[in-house]
Amino acid sequence: MICFTYPGQGSQKAGMGSAWVDHPSWELVAEASEAAGRDVGRLLLDADDDELRHTRNSQLATFMVSMIALDAVTRVGIETAGHAGHSLGEYSALVAAGVVDFYDGVRLVSERGEAMQVAAEEQDGTMAAVMGLDDDLVEQACEQADGDVWVANYNAPGQVVIAGSPAMVEAAGAIAKDLGAKRVMALPVGGAFHTPFMASARDRLAKAVDKTEFRIPDHPVYANVDASAHTGAHTWVDLLNSQLTSPVRWRQSVHNMCDDGYTTFVELGPGAVLTGTVKRTAKDCQSLKVNAPADIDAVLEALAGPPVAAAGPLEGEALFATERLVVSPAVGVFQPTDDQLLGTGVPAGQLLGHVGDTEVRTPWAGVIMGFLAVDGERVTASQPIAWLRTQ
Repeated sequence: MICFTYPGQGSQKAGMGSAWVDHPSWELVAEASEAAGRDVGRLLLDADDDELRHTRNSQLATFMVSMIALDAVTRVGIETAGHAGHSLGEYSALVAAGVVDFYDGVRLVSERGEAMQVAAEEQDGTMAAVMGLDDDLVEQACEQADGDVWVANYNAPGQVVIAGSPAMVEAAGAIAKDLGAKRVMALPVGGAFHTPFMASARDRLAKAVDKTEFRIPDHPVYANVDASAHTGAHTWVDLLNSQLTSPVRWRQSVHNMCDDGYTTFVELGPGAVLTGTVKRTAKDCQSLKVNAPADIDAVLEALAGPPVAAAGPLEGEALFATERLVVSPAVGVFQPTDDQLLGTGVPAGQLLGHVGDTEVRTPWAGVIMGFLAVDGERVTASQPIAWLRTQ
């Protein structure tokens, strides 16, 4: 079982959209710019690291790269059985699962970024990562500091983020070291996210959440607040209203996903933070990422699995079965050939049809298991056309 995961603020970097600009999925950027009322493409291509550190910019930019990557993997037929996002990434997960439509997702993320930016400017706060200490001891360090400091993120075993006033975060960090923490690392953020310091942002965002239509997800979405899978629609109003002032229970979410049968996690968006946390939390699971078009082929290869071992010695070449998708080379109307190819073996280079005047040929030899586009359907570049089982 595959779960798509979506990163949060902090994974952004300058120019992270440049790899996607010539990909068909880049068309989402124009739609997002219209919804947000600002030039999203400039954020993804021209904004420097200093500009992207601002919450109002980093959240929208990170969300958009996740949406582009999601659209790209969907075009080649990679499907998921569940969704989970870290903090901001939860909004990406909700759009991906169909709980919120894309336009509302852009609107909510824009409002969230603005609300958190203002709250951070109103209340001086910071965050720090505590490494190499059990969760309960990190919680104990915050309690012993006896001030405005709380656990903000449970990211992975031995990796917990604390947040609050700068003085209290420093005090809790010193206590954590006394309790055995290997390292306490200050994070380059300008706010204490996922703590009571975000109460004003929560109240502002709640007005936008209340105006949003929520739908039943196509697959379960795991929530940050309770680390549980949710399959309903209206529960998300309360979950999102609680998220900004509650810790992100990411490690617990990964454990619950593993218990529910997920074995492969594919991170969609910039960076590989969640890929790393899954590797530390669920060592028996497969962790993959897509933050550029070049990653898609590697994911397809990994999902195809290893060759099937032979039961005994074979003469000549060992054969194994795998599956491949033939995708459209262009935008236009698909017209299949007159040949009855379904269920038949074809050689590499076999003509399957045309998209406009462009030929669609299979790069592989194999058996045509099904057509994913029908006669007269308008398709986009890289949209799946046919499914082969190769030998």
